[in-house]
Amino acid sequence: MKKLEVNRQTILNLLESKSRLKQDVSQETQTVFKKLKSAIEKEIIEIKPSINDERVRLHAEEKGDNEVKVMIGSDALIFQMHSNVFRLPDDNAAWERDYLKNQEENGYFGVINIYNFLADSFIYNRLNDTGFLIGRIFINRESHILVEGEGQLGFLFKDPETNTSSSEILKHIIQCSFSHALDFDLIAPPYEMIQEISIGQILEISADLQMKTSKRMGFKQ
Repeated sequence: MKKLEVNRQTILNLLESKSRLKQDVSQETQTVFKKLKSAIEKEIIEIKPSINDERVRLHAEEKGDNEVKVMIGSDALIFQMHSNVFRLPDDNAAWERDYLKNQEENGYFGVINIYNFLADSFIYNRLNDTGFLIGRIFINRESHILVEGEGQLGFLFKDPETNTSSSEILKHIIQCSFSHALDFDLIAPPYEMIQEISIGQILEISADLQMKTSKRMGFKQ
């Protein structure tokens, strides 16, 4: 019976510590995501008046509480907040910093993923088209962040001790995401892949425009 009491106390301790920590991280991630959505809208307002060609897309659309889609030129960016909290892997370089090394709780993060698709994939409802993860924002209980990803997203925001979720840093992350998406172009599939096609496939393409297309491969989980 004594062992059962010990086990029960261990469960209670975990509920009070680990579960509370994850709730704190989750709540902070939701707060940061709201700030991120606001920063996206402000950035679009800043850029849009300078666009002289009405064919150039630039607008954002909220897709529920956990997602916002940005149509930018021929690209679409999806900023999506994950519902779970994660501990950084032990081999992540951030654990070498005193901020995490001296306080393990700071190594638990919520995540906002940034995906890049072609705008036409959504416009024409091409369900076979693929996109790529170009970055992910990690947010801890103290609203400190680190970012992994492609291009500038891969090296500008690596120190969670100094990088907080300030409006300035969120704006910088948004600008890096926009630039990276616009800078990488659609690539044609190898000729051999599309050299042979059936009647059924050509009819399907004609009806639904569902030939699978994707951008150049970016950062992947």
